[in-house]
Amino acid sequence: MPVFVMSDLELPIRGRTYREPDGPHSVVVRGRDLEAGLQHVTVRKDCRTMAVIGLPSADPDLSVLAGRRLFLVDGDSARLRDFAEIALRAEAEVEWIRSATPPFDRLADALLPVGAIVLAAGSSSRMSGPQKLLLEFDGRPMIKSVIEAASDGGCHQILVVYSSDDVKNAVGGDAELVHNPRAHTGMASSLQVGLQAMRQDMEAALVMLGDQPMVGSRTVSALLRAWRREGARPAVAVARDEGKWTPPVVLARELWDELMTLEGDAGARQLLDRRPELVDIVPTLDRLDDIDTPADYANIVRLFPRPKPTPKA
Repeated sequence: MPVFVMSDLELPIRGRTYREPDGPHSVVVRGRDLEAGLQHVTVRKDCRTMAVIGLPSADPDLSVLAGRRLFLVDGDSARLRDFAEIALRAEAEVEWIRSATPPFDRLADALLPVGAIVLAAGSSSRMSGPQKLLLEFDGRPMIKSVIEAASDGGCHQILVVYSSDDVKNAVGGDAELVHNPRAHTGMASSLQVGLQAMRQDMEAALVMLGDQPMVGSRTVSALLRAWRREGARPAVAVARDEGKWTPPVVLARELWDELMTLEGDAGARQLLDRRPELVDIVPTLDRLDDIDTPADYANIVRLFPRPKPTPKA
């Protein structure tokens, strides 16, 4: 979604434009240009979010922002509080941060929200015993570690696509749950179920595998930051070996229609391996092992042994 910058701000954000865009968009203004921004929002019903950098001294009429998102940046805590109260009374959805300068990461996060899709509907056919996503990692089912990484890494919505009731019960209320009745057809159907359940305000989906418990929040944050940068490609994934990529991968909304046509067990790889010009690759310090076999899990347990119980006095 374009980000229309109406003031003299150097903002290296994805989709930045200094010309009025067609279609849904966000707008960024300095406080001194707020009236012009409000006039724009009045005319453009498809302007979903406004960011105001440095608040004006006068109290404006913000009624046109009812039902829209408003992000405020100013170094004066008292002014931020007063302005936020005006916006809340106007029924705007308000976020704010106290800062004298626009913080890129927070601003990009507000203007370009990303949701997570955790793929957890596989059959665990190469694992004997219980559902592999319920195996313990760091003292809890491994699926919980993946959900926590998505949440702590900055995702605005977290969906878990499942087929097994055991996985559903393990997730509980930690994420939104979406059932895939066609899980037996392969990963593509789970990806599509997740994309269909994404909220309309999500500009991209971060696809994570439920059996990668060592992928942490720092990897998620790095992927989101890279995708939000000006000039980034529609997909951003983690580097593996020899220039290849692996999940997690961020998929811009502009790719979703084509992803909805895929079939089989390869997911987004069917599209991105065929068209590598769509993908940026970023490094990570996290281990990317996925757990497909008992030997994989044994290796994880060896690397991260269960803590020994504390002897009772």
